Order: sequence, then structure tokens, then C-alpha cells
Amino acid sequence: MKLNWPTVILLGAVGGLLAVGGLLYVRNTSGTNNVALASSSKPVSAIAAVTAAYQPTRRYVGTVEPWVEAKVGPQLVSAYVDTVLVRPGTDVKRGQVIATLDCRNASALSRQVAAQARAIDATSTAAANEAARIASLLQGKYVSQNEVDQKQADAASKEAQLAALQAQSLGTKLQVDDCVLRAPFDGEVAVRSTDPGAFVRPGAPVATVVDRHIVRITADVPEDDFDNVAPDTAVRIHLLATNKDLAAKISRRSPSADAGTRTAHVEIDVDDADRSIPTWTTAEISLDVGTPQPSTALPLSAASVRGDKAQVYTVQSNIAKSDVVKLVGERGGTVFVDPKALPAGTVVVSEGRGTLSDNDAVAATVLPWQPQ
Repeated sequence: MKLNWPTVILLGAVGGLLAVGGLLYVRNTSGTNNVALASSSKPVSAIAAVTAAYQPTRRYVGTVEPWVEAKVGPQLVSAYVDTVLVRPGTDVKRGQVIATLDCRNASALSRQVAAQARAIDATSTAAANEAARIASLLQGKYVSQNEVDQKQADAASKEAQLAALQAQSLGTKLQVDDCVLRAPFDGEVAVRSTDPGAFVRPGAPVATVVDRHIVRITADVPEDDFDNVAPDTAVRIHLLATNKDLAAKISRRSPSADAGTRTAHVEIDVDDADRSIPTWTTAEISLDVGTPQPSTALPLSAASVRGDKAQVYTVQSNIAKSDVVKLVGERGGTVFVDPKALPAGTVVVSEGRGTLSDNDAVAATVLPWQPQ
């Protein structure tokens, strides 16, 4: 049978289309995964559990306080501030003048009372001498007993007035002295509360002085930790302000708990000769309690903790096994479990455990790990 050329062209086109379709089919079917995903190995990261001793710890938030602190201000007078001679950070010595007040009224009153006291003193002396002379005339009966008694009473009255004015003079002198504010001890100025021209009353601070040659770190701990914070107990301290770590011992502990909060007050003395620790800042206090317990350590990412149990996935012959073991404790990013239930050296899934089920096939990459 003889084919004409249009038929040949049509048959060639159909053959070409079939060839292209065949190639596309082979290409698509060659990349198809015919293996079920559930039966394929899941890539995970794992670690080998290690032996470690677990010891319970306690952590408290404390406050760095100065050894002594004084808010320096008037205690007896109300007056305008005349001068303030210090700024925050100024070193001061005991008795050094910190500020002065405008106390002209108190000074004038003090001088007035002193003058009155001198006048009464002279009058009292004269009255006492007169009473003595009158009493000497009584034996010769030149005066009566009544006159003697009156003169002696008058002399006693003048003496009492003198004593009252002397006491008043002492009070006014204290008021005058209160107008000069002095440092009560060697230290540093922490706060300048008032500037010249301000009006201050008794009890209002002009400046605050602190002594930092020793700082006190104070904390309030729960009552059930009372025995754990006995004096001389070693503690670790982290200062948030300076990011420094210190080792110290508890210096003192209150013998009773606060009635409202049921917490016991403890203090830790820290030498600070170079005065590098700022006061009224935060300090973290930690200490070990009890005795170390043998355990197996895991990273926190390798376990799901529920109460006193921890669920982990162990790798056995490339199969993930779900196990629940007894929890010994936690510290930081480490979980400590019963070494009998999970011996050291056991390969445990640390990353990718959220996609696993019991008896899943895994391709585990074991990474080095040590507890912090």
C-alpha cells in the first residue's frame, strides 16, 4: 500500500507525540518514592548519657546593703539651706561639714537666752548672799525666822530660774549646732537630696552618707529552709550590677521568722575595701543542701518532665524506644535521672524527639555532651 506524503507527516507527528509522552511518564515515575514514610528512618540527634552526682541547691534573691547608712538633715530646726558642700560620690570624713542652714533666728535666740542666764546668775548670787547675811542675824534676834525663810526661799527661786535658763540655753545651743550638718562617720555621699535655697524641716535629709568598707547582702528565705541557712554556711553570690561571682559564708541569721511572710532574715558580710560593689543592688545567692546523689545526667531537651518522672527516647539498634524513668532532680539545663533505670552510656535522643513514636526507626547522629 502506497502512502502519500500527508499521511506520512501525520503518522510521524503522532509517533513523536507518543515518544515525548513516554519520556515524560518515565521521568515522573522515576522520582516517585514507593517506600512508606512510616517505614523510613527518621534523622535525629542523640547524646550518650553520663554519670553525674546531683546535689539539691537553693537560690535566693538578696540585696546589697551598706554597712551603715545615714540620712543627714536637721533634727531640731526648720530653716532654709544655705550651702551644700558635697555631691554624690564625694568621700567624707567623720565630722566633716556637709551642709549649713540659715539659722540667724536660732543664733539670736541663743544669745538672748545666754544673756538672760547671766543676769539671773548675778541676781541669784546676790540673793544667796543676802539670805546668808540675814540668817547670821537670827542668833542675835535682830531678825525674825520668817524673814530668814523668805530670803532663803527667794534665793532658791532665783537659783531655780537660773537652772531653767541654763537648760533653755543648752537647747538653743543644740539648735544652733543643728544648723551645721556634719558627716557622722567616714564614708561616701550616696544621695544629695537638697540644694541651697530649699526649706527643710526636722527629719528631712539633705544628703545620704554610706559606709561601704563592708557590705551586707541580705535575703529573706522560706521558713522550711531555716536549717539550710545556718551561720557559717558556704554560699555562692552573683552580683548583677558588676556581673561578678563571690564565695562567702552566712554571717548571721534571725532567730525567728517574719510573722507576715513566714521568712527568716539572713545576712552575709562581704569585705569591700576597694569599694567596688554598689549598694542597694541585686545579688543572687545559691547554696548546696543535702548530700550528693549518684545519678545519670541528660540535657533538658532530651526529656519531658512530669512531676517526679521523665520520659525519654533511647536508641537501640536504630530503633527509638520510649522509656519513663524516675527523676532525681534538675539544675540549669540538665536533668538527673535514676541511674538504675537509665545507665550511663545509653544513647538518648536529644533533638527531633517531638516527631518520634515508640519503635520508630531512626538515623541517630551521636553528638558529644557534658553536663554544665
